[in-house]
Amino acid sequence: MRLAIHRPPGLVLTEHEFEVPLDHSRPDATKLTLFAREVVGTERAGEALPWLLFLQGGPGFEAARPLSRRDPTWLEPALRRYRVLMLDQRGTGRSSPVGDMAGLTAREQADRLAFFRADAIVRDAEAVRGALGIDRWTVLGQSFGGFCVVSYLSLAPHGLDAALVTGGLPPLERHVDDVYSATYRRVVDRNRAYYARYPEDRDRVRAIVERLDAGDVRLPTGERLSARRFRQLGMLLGTSTGAERLHYIVELPVDSPAFRHDVAAESPFARNPLYAVVHEACYASGCVTRWSAERVMPDELRADETMFTGEHVFPWMFEEIDALAPLREAAHLLAERPWPPLYDPETLLQNRVPAAALVYADDMYVERSFSEETAARVRGLRAWVTNEYEHDGLRADGGRVLGRLLELLDGTA
Repeated sequence: MRLAIHRPPGLVLTEHEFEVPLDHSRPDATKLTLFAREVVGTERAGEALPWLLFLQGGPGFEAARPLSRRDPTWLEPALRRYRVLMLDQRGTGRSSPVGDMAGLTAREQADRLAFFRADAIVRDAEAVRGALGIDRWTVLGQSFGGFCVVSYLSLAPHGLDAALVTGGLPPLERHVDDVYSATYRRVVDRNRAYYARYPEDRDRVRAIVERLDAGDVRLPTGERLSARRFRQLGMLLGTSTGAERLHYIVELPVDSPAFRHDVAAESPFARNPLYAVVHEACYASGCVTRWSAERVMPDELRADETMFTGEHVFPWMFEEIDALAPLREAAHLLAERPWPPLYDPETLLQNRVPAAALVYADDMYVERSFSEETAARVRGLRAWVTNEYEHDGLRADGGRVLGRLLELLDGTA
């Protein structure tokens, strides 16, 4: 259903809404609403352009909201070639968002949340493609969106003209413990690099941790800030400006309003609870997670109070973070759930969809060596491995990044 059309400078934005089943194997059962925003340049609005579906990173985050033709930075080059569809993946943004799921038992919550991984998102995309009458489209996936693209190549390659991935070639058959062990090594390296750049911050961080352990520092939400929650700011270290953003928080007085507000602003869990609930499950292709990140955390991170952690999710978060507490029991149930495979290695080996991927050489979130393994197992995929960017390369320099991927796709690079 078309909802509205808006015309900011240089753009035509058309809002769409679709109904899909929670479980695509049971089309007559519980329904979800999906929201998507169609974006086209004003000068080409009347043309029959090919379509580009954009899948956002996460999990649990909605698609970018276009502020102009150049924000997000990849949009301008995309609009020269495509009509773009920005899909709010199920459970995010305006697509039946996941909240505290009040009124459901823990088992009912867990059973519902089991349908928010890449395989369900691919089936949603196929339903949307059919509803819009699109023969085939190109799909661009950033980070977790790239996981969805590889699942798309496995489950429904007939719907694709081409596939593009930035920072999101997932491990195909690696156990989640292998994944987190590898990313922890990257986190340790990023901590060392951070303190080499800002050596005075080690004493500052030590003092902050001591203050948090000894006192009652409250976030603007009223929640007590623990040292381990503060150390989760290390998630920033995987982005192009993350070390600087972390430093500017650490240099603030711990009892200042600025410190407390800035720490809260860098925590995505209250705004997007789905991220924490299904994060480990999104790496679980044919295995059980059992709180992998908690189990395989290296001693160096566990014992050193000045070391920051990364994007890893821990069971204690469902005790300390008010927005996650209503999902605590469901999260424990999901941690014990046997997850089905997300990818079909045999189909990928026979792939005939033109594909290109950007692999970040020093990616803190998606292990480069595993991405290269996957690239070698997707027939015809052309990979660009570079240390020019961090994980947010598409956001930081979208014009060049998308341009290079399209050149790889076209065979001109």
